[in-house]
Amino acid sequence: MSFLQGGEDSHNNGTSNSTSAQNDKVLITIAAIKNELTGINDAVFKDIQTPDELVTIIYFSSLIEKLTLYRTVIFPLLDQKEDLLKSADVPEKVNLSGVLFSITEGNTIVYFHEKNLFITVHTYSPPMSSIIGSDTESSVIGPQDAFTESLQTNLSLIKRRLRNTGLKNEDYTIGTETNTKISVVYMEHIVNKDNLDKVLKKISEIKHPGFNDISVLKQLMDDHPFSPFPQFHGTVRPDAAVNYLLDGRVAILMNNSQALLICPISFFELFTSPEDYYNRWTTASLLRALRFFGFFLTIILTPTYISVLSHHPEMLPFNVLLNLQESRGKVPFSPVLEVLFMELVIEILREAGTRMPTKIGQTIGIVGGIVIGTAAVEASLVSNVLIVLVAISALLSFLPPNFVMSNASRSIRYLFIVAAGMFGLYGQMIAFAWLFHHLLTLTSLGAPYMTPIIPRKWSDYLNSVVRVPTLYRRRKAGISRAQSTKKPPVEGGK
Repeated sequence: MSFLQGGEDSHNNGTSNSTSAQNDKVLITIAAIKNELTGINDAVFKDIQTPDELVTIIYFSSLIEKLTLYRTVIFPLLDQKEDLLKSADVPEKVNLSGVLFSITEGNTIVYFHEKNLFITVHTYSPPMSSIIGSDTESSVIGPQDAFTESLQTNLSLIKRRLRNTGLKNEDYTIGTETNTKISVVYMEHIVNKDNLDKVLKKISEIKHPGFNDISVLKQLMDDHPFSPFPQFHGTVRPDAAVNYLLDGRVAILMNNSQALLICPISFFELFTSPEDYYNRWTTASLLRALRFFGFFLTIILTPTYISVLSHHPEMLPFNVLLNLQESRGKVPFSPVLEVLFMELVIEILREAGTRMPTKIGQTIGIVGGIVIGTAAVEASLVSNVLIVLVAISALLSFLPPNFVMSNASRSIRYLFIVAAGMFGLYGQMIAFAWLFHHLLTLTSLGAPYMTPIIPRKWSDYLNSVVRVPTLYRRRKAGISRAQSTKKPPVEGGK
């Protein structure tokens, strides 16, 4: 709660007492506030007659629950007005724009006519979704809660896991039109100060009208905006966020966004899942290797089919080649067109299933895939071998836990298909050379994207594709290793 000094007359424009005040701020009056809020239907101006004087309260009804309004504003005005005034804080800078911004944040402005005084009461209480499990990052083992669209709720989910005074959060407002609040969270004694400074610098340089989700902020902060690969990691799981914070990373939370942004990140870490740390190291290592090699397999499976049939049939055993030629005997298209046709059909089914209600989408995906695949083979539009390869390739593309990485594999696959159609295996090798060169030149917040391979950090190999037992995984990742030698702060009570 804070004091805001009003003008001399609440119903007139009035004049300021000094030239400096006139330059520093616009005079705050009820008339000026009403003029600025014209056309906003949920803006409420309500007069309340207290035992001593007339009071006007101003708020947005869509951002405040009535119960909260009565409990924090109306009842104290009628019974405990002096206590309400004593609990207010005096702000450093007051002007009309600040009052209007306070109203748009969900606060209630209270104006005392006789005292000619404005105060702000924090009453923001819109409907919020409850804390439930995540559909996008589900797991069998480990915590099942997920972040919500409330910034304060998300901070509480982190702070109840990290009960340590070293956990710091700094709030900023971005978006020239939306005035969206974000919070930068880090462990003061663990974080790499260079990474933290880079994050704050990038945030200060952002000039964008509005943010509906943190994914927009992520794209504006990318070191390489034209790359198909994600350069920051987004997660909706508090336990994953805490693991990264303990490793010295910087997290960014945004109000009205469920996901949290982790930076910096490496290519290999995008194939890890929070569930890996709750599983046995043998199972976790197997699953990580499956995700990692599945990424490369999904982008070469159908292109290799094209290369072998179009340019290198001698690579296959005679019986296998005979079966392939027999299955394609009536197909009128070249292998390139055949593969592109089926890949586009899979993309259409995937997109249609995503946009439809859950139960209908699942039915469309399963039934549509079976019906279209069977019909395409019977109509001699594609070979039955290609149906199997395309289905396996589609399943492999879903293995990475990061959805943006999954999309990247789907995009790159088309480059490999075109290269295989033009030059065969030689074209695929050229595409692979470009892919590895691109990955080696990428950075995440200035840190090498291919850490720990380039630059080599032997200790990081213990938690890359293979996850060693937790007992031996003690050192933090090189990409986020703290430079500070400051002693850790006092932890929470025992």
